[in-house]
Amino acid sequence: LPVMPASACLSPAMVNKRTKKAGITGKYGVRYGASLRKTVKKMEISQHATYTCVFCGKDSIKRVATGIWHCKACKKTVAGGAYTLNTAQAAQVRSTIRRLREGTEV
Repeated sequence: LPVMPASACLSPAMVNKRTKKAGITGKYGVRYGASLRKTVKKMEISQHATYTCVFCGKDSIKRVATGIWHCKACKKTVAGGAYTLNTAQAAQVRSTIRRLREGTEV
């Protein structure tokens, strides 16, 4: 009997996988350098993801344009970050405003 190498015994799930780590940036091929493709990959994954709506609670907010996010469930449009719904700076500003507001009430 001939002995088959381990690489010949691929599971059916692995046959359809085209890229190992490129993911969404596989369309760029070998162009632009690994570091830039890695940065773009993070941005493209976050901008194409769906986010949870703060008004209706459903996971249905998608990006319409740069900084404009729309919920398909409750039809609300929200301004946010360019690539993510909530930016780190916005969270910092919210916590600062909350802290200052609580300080004035006391």
